[in-house]
Amino acid sequence: MNVEMTYSSRRVLALAVFALLLGGFWIELHVLPLSRTLTGPMVPAFAGFALLLAPVWFFAFGAAETLRNVLRERWMRIAAPALLTIPYVLYGVAQHEFKWQFAIAMAVAPVVLSAVLEFAPKAQKLLWQDVVVLLALAVTLELRLLSGAWPHSGLGSLPKLYLCDVALYLYLVVRPVEGIGYSFVPRASAFAIGTREWLFFAPFAFGVGFALHFIAFYPRVHSVTQIAAGILVTFLLTAVPEEVFFRGILQNLLEPHMGRVRSLALASVLFGLSHFHKGAPFNWRYVVLATIAGIFYGRAWREKRQLLASSTTHTMVDVVWYLWFK
Repeated sequence: MNVEMTYSSRRVLALAVFALLLGGFWIELHVLPLSRTLTGPMVPAFAGFALLLAPVWFFAFGAAETLRNVLRERWMRIAAPALLTIPYVLYGVAQHEFKWQFAIAMAVAPVVLSAVLEFAPKAQKLLWQDVVVLLALAVTLELRLLSGAWPHSGLGSLPKLYLCDVALYLYLVVRPVEGIGYSFVPRASAFAIGTREWLFFAPFAFGVGFALHFIAFYPRVHSVTQIAAGILVTFLLTAVPEEVFFRGILQNLLEPHMGRVRSLALASVLFGLSHFHKGAPFNWRYVVLATIAGIFYGRAWREKRQLLASSTTHTMVDVVWYLWFK
């Protein structure tokens, strides 16, 4: 009875905090230059964003298990992710930018990927079906195949958010993988481990970053509101999606084949390579720093299989860099 009450209270708290988050994003939207570039009604477009954010948030509070219990039939699990096209439809129609090719792609692609994993063995290791699915997600992101769906500056995180929704659905509902550690329930150990790995990474970040002329100190004064907004946006729209893919899924599934050390190394290298196009055709300096960072993100995740830990490290690295370096 006490466990059930705790679970229920967590769901209520998750819903309340989600409402507060949406309120904060709504206020922030109206002070950004983006609000002046969107010509259509804001409410439907913002509702699309809320629907994109909802799986990322509520899956971290146990919604995946509930959804698995609802989608008992195989065809239901395969067909359900077609609904992930709704956020784009709401945005596109409201802003008079709707394109059928994006709507169809975002409805059909996750259904196909769900079918691939639905008929795969439920082994807790990397299968060829996983390679197909992860490559499809990575190529879509790295080649920016969905960038035209949300074409305005300031909306660049939405394709990543959509792909995170797809990945979470595939690996928490269709093919549940043990040890992902996807939970936002606050744990002191997660924050302690995340902070520790950030401190371990800092000498490498500063030493290698300055040596490669990749970073430069740019002291600025920021308000508490700006810092809080930076932490929130970075955590939800950058750190969590990347940690889900590279640590919770990829490193996790590689471990049974390669062991802890080599799986950490390979996932970190792939994470680094995913940053090759940042600001240059091949930004090798970014690749080097991101690879080193990936090692510490992977260490944070694997200690207790908590994505909250690696997402904490990731967020701290990005926020400090964004606020006080260039």
